[in-house]
Amino acid sequence: MATAYERFKLHTSPEKFYIEACDDGANDVLAIDRVSTEMTLTVKKDIPPSAVTRPICGIMGTIRLVAGMYLIIITKKKKVGDLFGHTIWKATEFDIISYKKTVLHLTDNQMQDNKCFLAMLNNVLNTDGFYFATNYDLTHSLQRLSNTSPEFQEMSLLERADQRFVWNGHLLREFTAQPELHKFAFPVLHGYIVVKSCCINGKYFDWIIISRRSCFRAGVRYYVRGIDSEGHAANFVETEQIVQYNGSKASFVQTRGSMPFFWSQRPNLKYKPKPQISKTVNHMDGFQRHFDSQIISYGKQVILNLINQKGSENPLEQAFAKMVTSLGNGMVKYIAFDFHKECSKMRWERLQILVDRVAEMQDEFGYFMVDSDGKVLMQQEGTFRSNCMDCLDRTNVIQSLLARRSLQSQLQRLGVLHVGQRIEEQDDFENIYKNAWADNANACAKQYAGTGALKTDFTRTGKRTQWGLVMDGWNSMIRYYKNNFSDGFRQDSIDLFLGNYAVDEADSSTPLHVQKDWKFLTLPIIMVVAFSMCIICLLMAGDTWTETLAYVLFWGTASIGTAAIILFNGNEFVDAPKLVQKEKMD
Repeated sequence: MATAYERFKLHTSPEKFYIEACDDGANDVLAIDRVSTEMTLTVKKDIPPSAVTRPICGIMGTIRLVAGMYLIIITKKKKVGDLFGHTIWKATEFDIISYKKTVLHLTDNQMQDNKCFLAMLNNVLNTDGFYFATNYDLTHSLQRLSNTSPEFQEMSLLERADQRFVWNGHLLREFTAQPELHKFAFPVLHGYIVVKSCCINGKYFDWIIISRRSCFRAGVRYYVRGIDSEGHAANFVETEQIVQYNGSKASFVQTRGSMPFFWSQRPNLKYKPKPQISKTVNHMDGFQRHFDSQIISYGKQVILNLINQKGSENPLEQAFAKMVTSLGNGMVKYIAFDFHKECSKMRWERLQILVDRVAEMQDEFGYFMVDSDGKVLMQQEGTFRSNCMDCLDRTNVIQSLLARRSLQSQLQRLGVLHVGQRIEEQDDFENIYKNAWADNANACAKQYAGTGALKTDFTRTGKRTQWGLVMDGWNSMIRYYKNNFSDGFRQDSIDLFLGNYAVDEADSSTPLHVQKDWKFLTLPIIMVVAFSMCIICLLMAGDTWTETLAYVLFWGTASIGTAAIILFNGNEFVDAPKLVQKEKMD
């Protein structure tokens, strides 16, 4: 495999950026012209002595904003661990550097827009969970990597990467177009990776979780649901659990993703907006595309639909079941499990009902295993595709239980666990296992919903706690605020970063300047004034109680009436995306 460089220095001169490869024996220097934006290879002696030098950890890519081109670099990284002798890094700090030396050529409005676009890029970069390796392909599962051709093995990391999981793919398009530059760039994954060295029965093994978030139909909780016309599902995540012991490796892959038909759930100030199933499109086209691609990638599919089978979620469950029946594909099996009903009143032990129900299918699917000589002993023949409404909290709980069942079999086959021993009895490892899966839940939830996951007390401890319920309430409140008042900006940030929206330097206006309706400012002011007057009237009573009551009733009615009008027009008061019209995309 053609690996990428690992260590760099950035030399900045007024005319060019020089990115020097500092690996042992490397002599390559990437020169980026700050005026023409041309990228060429040169050598160290061409770097001017007057250039300002700083060490960097890698190149995220380049992007065009209102002020021109920008270079995005990784300035700090943290070692996550070693995977089969290859170091996995987490990118922790970034810098966005302008090609232009000044922004004086911009108008005031353009300066404001450019500032806003930079804030959007920083918003994405500051979302925890960017990972990379310079000499290992993190975008593919172990099983996919084992089923490759010699030509594939010779490709650079950029060429061979699974594009679903390359979050800097748009930023690296200029690098991708020039094969001689491939050693200067690497694919960056978004999601969660943990590498743990563990010991059971005195036998040391590595245990790894890799969650790969798809960059197709990426976005935030309420603005991106369902699928697009290509069959890409919202919040699609491939999670792979890997074990390595004495050179042998085993892997178990699961997926999660939004229910794969056309539905939406736009925020409207209500705590739980009512989901809407589109009545104007043919759902089966996108639905079939989705499962065709899933079967090609993963084999047989067992859908675990964990949503409520009553209330506003019920029509979605019925639609999903009906579409699977209409699909009539023997490779796709559907199982509905009403998580909240089954586990109500803290009866979380009832999750075992679902685990037992799918046990035979899990045994049939198996897992991937290769021995120390590289001989494939077993292939995974299918995957569980889990979903709830957000594919976060309920989904992660179920995935952790299925992964533990697979791990039990793998560790016994590898000779780590003795016959009759159970993972649950290994206290030290069980603690590592539960906390890692809870951290995985939190990472996926922060990236999609803006807060940590709910129900992680069960994942961490194996039981539901009162404190866990309190923390779920707190996280739900923060989710409510973010989903209604800051997610439009987050969605725009992701669309800009991934190239769903491209800034045109020549265009004098951008979609950022959306005039708000008069109601947006007037009604909240009236409500606040009316509520304040109501409180004042209560505190400063009039001459008679009837006079006080009349004032309180008047101002109270005014504040409640205004609040009702605001709620009725809730979709006009939320922070909506401006760059890409999501209604048209759905």
